Amino acid sequence: MKNLLFIASFLLLTTMGFSQTYIPYYGSVVEQVSASNVLANLTEFENLGVKRRGTTALQNTLNWLKAEYISYGYTTNQMQEYSFTNAGTVCKNLVVTKTGTVYPNTFIIICGHYDTINGKGTNDNGSGVVTIFEVARLLRNIPTEYSIKFINFSGEEDGLLGSQHFVSTVVNGTTPKMDIRLVFNIDEVGGRADMTNDTITCERDTGSPTSNNAASNTVTNELINCVQLYSPLNTFLSYAYASDYMPFEDNNEIITGFFEKNETPHRHTSTDLLVNMDPDYVYNIAKAATGAMLHFAKATTSLNTTVFDDNQISFFPVPAKETLSISLGNLATDSYTFSLLNLQGKVVLNQSFTDVQLIESIALKGIAKGMYLAVLETANNRITKKILID
Repeated sequence: MKNLLFIASFLLLTTMGFSQTYIPYYGSVVEQVSASNVLANLTEFENLGVKRRGTTALQNTLNWLKAEYISYGYTTNQMQEYSFTNAGTVCKNLVVTKTGTVYPNTFIIICGHYDTINGKGTNDNGSGVVTIFEVARLLRNIPTEYSIKFINFSGEEDGLLGSQHFVSTVVNGTTPKMDIRLVFNIDEVGGRADMTNDTITCERDTGSPTSNNAASNTVTNELINCVQLYSPLNTFLSYAYASDYMPFEDNNEIITGFFEKNETPHRHTSTDLLVNMDPDYVYNIAKAATGAMLHFAKATTSLNTTVFDDNQISFFPVPAKETLSISLGNLATDSYTFSLLNLQGKVVLNQSFTDVQLIESIALKGIAKGMYLAVLETANNRITKKILID
């Protein structure tokens, strides 16, 4: 994936103007990272074969990714596939969205590629895939202030084509442009079976444009602190280079990333296999990544905090003004009806939705200010929430 040169300097956290402390609830979530899950998923990734563009193995891996997210409780409404052409073949990025409770239109992206070249790629980048899996599994039912996009890119090995397509057609193709708080990329974090793997490289932006470098440096130091708080790993500060965060960096987004400290000699070869990796290292990286994402997305800090209903449906903004948006969360449905009732029980707005999207927006023109009861109904569910229109 890349030849990494290391930067010797390390900026102390105290010079950055912030402090982080261990949060016991975050620690309790991190301790649920499963070493057996990591090993089993690395094995499954390897068994899927060489995931080159245009191959059945690549499509089978995409199908496996979707099935895995569904097994964690995510729904098809939360998944989107974005197709692009790569050397005459169609490849797909998979995006799974978890909606935030306070800033639903601002996103933390955690990403890594699933395509491989010249081999099965169990390290490059099965290790990143299974790390993202554990983060997605553990954060699924935890309210976070910011929305999260779990992204599995294709086309990385052909020149970052999948991430470039996503940035140009989705990030910049959204009106207004997608609001990204941070991109956290995980690529090749499998370690080496013949070495002691106790350090993770944390990558920051040092390139052009330079306007986002200071912010990237800040969040990378936050990432370093999360590694130290929530895993047994040491950290090494370096620079971002030649992976799927680069199209975001070129787009002036804030980026950070993980990369193995002991670089494998098996990258892009038929020997990039589990036998040459250290699955315990991946397990510890998954712990570090989970702690970091709890921090970056501003997860609740208490087991007793209840923000979502069981399906994690939410209405925003609060208070609503010209429009009200609905996020279906984990609710799986092909259609639903939304009603708005005033305090006297009169229906002032009623709208039906088919061809359901994860987030729908409703115009509130003509609706008076005040408190209302929002009612969302499907064939099997009825969810009600109080909302304020200002």
